[in-house]
Amino acid sequence: MLHLYTWLCRLTMPLILFHLWWRGRSDPAYRKRWNERFGRVPTRGPGRRRWRERFGLVPERESHAPLIWVHSVSVGETLAAVPLIEQLVARHGNWQWLVTTTTPTGSQRVHDALEPLLNGRLLHYYLPFDLPECLSPFLDAVRPSILVCMETELWPNLLSSCAERDIPTVLANARLSEKSARGYARFPSFSQSMLGNLTRVVAQYSADAERFKALGMPDERVMVSGNIKFDLQIDTGLVSEAQALSFQWRGGSGRPVWLAASTHSGEEEIVLDTFEALLRDFPDLLLVLVPRHPQRFDAVARLCRERNLKVCRRSDGRAPTAGQQVLLGDTMGELLRFYGACDIAFVGGSLVSVGGHNVIEAAAWGVPVICGPHLHNFAVVSQLLLDVGAIQIAENGGQLAEQMAVWLRDDHARRAAGERGRQVAEQNSGALERLVGDVEKLMWERSS
Repeated sequence: MLHLYTWLCRLTMPLILFHLWWRGRSDPAYRKRWNERFGRVPTRGPGRRRWRERFGLVPERESHAPLIWVHSVSVGETLAAVPLIEQLVARHGNWQWLVTTTTPTGSQRVHDALEPLLNGRLLHYYLPFDLPECLSPFLDAVRPSILVCMETELWPNLLSSCAERDIPTVLANARLSEKSARGYARFPSFSQSMLGNLTRVVAQYSADAERFKALGMPDERVMVSGNIKFDLQIDTGLVSEAQALSFQWRGGSGRPVWLAASTHSGEEEIVLDTFEALLRDFPDLLLVLVPRHPQRFDAVARLCRERNLKVCRRSDGRAPTAGQQVLLGDTMGELLRFYGACDIAFVGGSLVSVGGHNVIEAAAWGVPVICGPHLHNFAVVSQLLLDVGAIQIAENGGQLAEQMAVWLRDDHARRAAGERGRQVAEQNSGALERLVGDVEKLMWERSS
């Protein structure tokens, strides 16, 4: 079955390459660094002066230090991986790091978040295509000690190639929806063989763990840690930055701030319809609108202007004036502090069938959340927050406007809902420490 899968991948490669080229129309980064996607990267090791000079990693005498490979698809998974890497870096200062992504936005987040932390000990590439002829030269060049894949990344040839080289593989903060499990179950022997190449699955919740076991993952290789995204650390510096943003946005007038985060095409229209309706009763309301994908920033700005809304852009570096109604969040890496500066958050990917995005960041700040009904990517987390009333579900724009008006009129109810969310976030922390311990154990087993 793996052989058939591999040939299907080869046959569809022209379509995959065309898809990358097509996406490059709006984001030129998709048309760059294709050599990495084919596994052609500099070799790590002694005597490779060009490699060492390019990345400034280690002197030759340290070139055999363990290399920890973390794969995260894009922004969300990268943000989840950062605390894991931070913890391990603090404990193991000699380890080297390779982080792979599949998207340019994920690539940018890797550089922004990890280069200052790792101080010359970071390699970053795009993940090669899941073909032996792409993976073999890549693995031979970088020679990782362990592979940690974040959340849902299961690539059959990647796992098989690592198993052939005796490289331990961990699926960390793993989640498996019922829909995905049903899809894998249609090919039981293939799924069992693929999962058999995993050394460990560290699942978010027991329901995820049971789905992996039902597909053939041996019980002894599956553990439950909780969701590491609950282990979000909001330090005093971040609090100060959020407070400064809040003051700038409100301009000393105390105007309410609504953050619409990680929105997708089709959602901005609903959000803007809701916002225009709310302006009749709350004329000083500020909407901070943050599209999920950077290549859509300009299009969303045009959409706001077409409605005659007065817009300013975060990238301009100026605070919104009292007469400006929409602040377009067109920068990267600032969403977490945006949550700390708003009164109410809408988290996107939920009014369209994307499956929702991370609601934990808002909860950690004590900010109440409104979402659409499509929350299967964060089903357990969302239910925890729904149970205490920290999240409200809006099926459409009308319900979104109704719930927004309730919380805008009632400060006490809004703050109480946010506080209940913050308590849920605190009560569910601790997963990160368990995951760190499991990675350390596998590294110790490999070196002994």
